[in-house]
Amino acid sequence: KGQVQSQWGKLTDDQFDVIAGKREELLGKIQESHGIGKDEAEQQIKDFEALTKH
Repeated sequence: KGQVQSQWGKLTDDQFDVIAGKREELLGKIQESHGIGKDEAEQQIKDFEALTKH
């Protein structure tokens, strides 16, 4: 949660509770809270996953 919240700080704690473990929910919430399109939100998630994968 901490890494995701630092990446997309405009998301609220309540939104994080709803989307925990749900990629499509995360995608929608990023689009909504950051005012970006689906493709951009998807790319941000992919970039984030690449950075956090060990």
